[in-house]
Amino acid sequence: MQLLNEILIKEYLTNNPIPYESGVVKYEPVKYRWSHGATDTHLGDGLLIYSLIMMNRAKVCVCIGTGGGFIPRIMTQARMDLWEQKIFDGNPAKEWGDIGTTIIIDAANGVGGFTDWTDENSFLRNYYSPQIILDTSERAYYDYFVRQDIKIDYLHIDGDHSYEGVKRDFELYSNLMSDNGIITIHDTDQNYHNTFLVPDNQREHFDSFDGPAKFIKELENNTAWNLVNLKNFIMFDSKRPTTTGITILAKKDK
Repeated sequence: MQLLNEILIKEYLTNNPIPYESGVVKYEPVKYRWSHGATDTHLGDGLLIYSLIMMNRAKVCVCIGTGGGFIPRIMTQARMDLWEQKIFDGNPAKEWGDIGTTIIIDAANGVGGFTDWTDENSFLRNYYSPQIILDTSERAYYDYFVRQDIKIDYLHIDGDHSYEGVKRDFELYSNLMSDNGIITIHDTDQNYHNTFLVPDNQREHFDSFDGPAKFIKELENNTAWNLVNLKNFIMFDSKRPTTTGITILAKKDK
């Protein structure tokens, strides 16, 4: 018997269920789940993110950038499970109850990839009901988070993949972290980026995504943060997706 529920993983987290009039339900892979090393029944680095939220009992979870909504689903599922396990008390409403909230920030402008969850009828919005800010992360920082003095328990940075963009997101939002807040930055494996093949007819539309890897090199010398780089590219069977790299950051004790 497995610890993880494969049916829940396939039908809610790694796929979008598409119902047909015949009653048949087909499952369409969540966009960009492969970059997390996920498959139909394997969460990849999503399991790590789930575990961090569970361990930290994070209520306010923020995701900067998400093509298919894979990480926001896991954020909300973890919060729901904390209530089911009687760690969180009170009203279990997904966004306006006592179990916290999941906030997505995404300009949804096609830069770095296209989103498929902005439609109000999308599975992500209908089932997991995250708060959605369709704007730049910089504007969201000043005009939403700072104005309301919101503190973040768990932050996932996966938006602007330029060096300048990821550095800006970190420098802004790291100011909003709660005392035991945790940050993860996605796509931090430089080797994955260097060996990624792009078809000739797509090169003009391809944006380099090695900004996170470059910024992490700089962060390794930052004395305020504990940093752990996790990579499994080439380590495992090349026939299976592997994560594009993820880095965990937590504040050092003063």
